[in-house]
Amino acid sequence: MPNERLRAALLERGATVAGLAEAIAVDPKTVERWITKDRTPYRRHRYAVASFLRMDEAYLWPEALTPQQAAAVSESEIVTVYPHRWAVPRDAWGRLFSDAEQEIGVLVYSGIFIAQDTGIMRLFAEKARAGVRVRILLGDPDALEAAQHGADEGAGDGMVAQTRMALTLYRPLRQVRGLEIRLHHTILYNSIYRGDDQLLVNAHIYGKFATDAPVMHLRKVAGGGMVSTYLDSFDAVWADATPLES
Repeated sequence: MPNERLRAALLERGATVAGLAEAIAVDPKTVERWITKDRTPYRRHRYAVASFLRMDEAYLWPEALTPQQAAAVSESEIVTVYPHRWAVPRDAWGRLFSDAEQEIGVLVYSGIFIAQDTGIMRLFAEKARAGVRVRILLGDPDALEAAQHGADEGAGDGMVAQTRMALTLYRPLRQVRGLEIRLHHTILYNSIYRGDDQLLVNAHIYGKFATDAPVMHLRKVAGGGMVSTYLDSFDAVWADATPLES
């Protein structure tokens, strides 16, 4: 059976069999066999292909990695873990977004601490004008999910009020080309902050404010699955969210 995932990945990246073969220093006929005959490459070649295509090794060859290998690769995506969001250094947020060259993403209910940071808000606008895609997902203040999350945290109506305040603070950015804001009505188990292939993931814990919950700093590596899982979740929420008109 052909490896349609590898074939599709080449098409999506606008790459050719010859181009991939040259990039990873193998014969083009070898790449053809990987595709048409579903041959499994050696580990070093799987890693090289995954890096070239910027995709997960486990996605291209799901049977190639043992559970132990997959766990080990994914563990290497963890840069550090902070016990609380308030323990994350301020410059870590700035670096996450300022280093982004392709995409910035924020998935929150209100993310009020980001919306109140004029430096980060200005950075979002600058990045969008420079061609970086900036996507902001805020909780719909009229949705039941935002109100329920506020109740679960013990904030009462405060979460809905914060979301409305965040919308007000984002208002000046709604005219910036390349910066998109949508409202979601999703139950979030984590807030996600993205700068290209790096994430800060803030867990949500029942009865605790998000600022007191842990944060994982993740960096995507070829073959790892953690970052891709969170990015897939972000995209799923984005696809179902309502664009905020400028």
